[in-house]
Amino acid sequence: MAHRLSTNYRMNRIFRPDRACLIVPVDHGVVWGRVPALESPVDVMHRFMGEDITGFMVTTGIVRATEADLARHPALVRVLAIDAFWPTGKPETGTGTLVAQVEDAVRLGVDCVKLLLPWNVSDAEKVLYCERIGRVISEASRWEMPVMVEPVLLAAPRSEEVLEAELEVARVAYDLGADIIKITFPGAEGTRKLVAELGVPIVVAGGALSGDSDSTIKDADAAISAGAQGLVVGRKVWQRPEAEAKRVIGELARVSREKFKRAW
Repeated sequence: MAHRLSTNYRMNRIFRPDRACLIVPVDHGVVWGRVPALESPVDVMHRFMGEDITGFMVTTGIVRATEADLARHPALVRVLAIDAFWPTGKPETGTGTLVAQVEDAVRLGVDCVKLLLPWNVSDAEKVLYCERIGRVISEASRWEMPVMVEPVLLAAPRSEEVLEAELEVARVAYDLGADIIKITFPGAEGTRKLVAELGVPIVVAGGALSGDSDSTIKDADAAISAGAQGLVVGRKVWQRPEAEAKRVIGELARVSREKFKRAW
């Protein structure tokens, strides 16, 4: 389907005509500190720069530390996480905040900004999130900077009720004006529903390390086959042993090409 940003430079860097995007996130430290296997995010990026991926999800510090590296890999996109929430384990009492501004993203030369939209938080925090995201989207539109929003129920088991609730929050993200929605895989049917109803690119997150590598690949295949325009997979790749991680990222790349159908 046609999309209002179909000619936008940054959107077309993120979403190529021949494949789904495959983004490796290494931005976890801004919330969780020294995540196992991500103690040195730059080293993790170096491991994957030569793989068949399309980019990274990063923080301001990581952008600054890898400017020269990414200048030598100009095809790789960078999605900048510009907010954080603490503590993720107690969402009902936690607080979200911006940690970077859209102007910072423009100055750093990234391709997209990303914000959380946690919904199992207090009503007051929901109000602050909607106001904050609306303000970021307004500012980003002046710079032609795409905004990715991640609807999520924090620290919640991946039950059918939680998956359905996240689909509802995705609608909130859409109505706030998100250009891209990132969501933990809601199953093939849930993915198809979002793709059909919202008409903006849906990218599916891998989430925490769980299951075997084949289940990660199977879920990715189902997501792309259902119309998702990309995969954002970090812990389910770089927290595995190095040889296994290399195999998994190769298989995810294959899925991102073979099962892809452009939907926007």
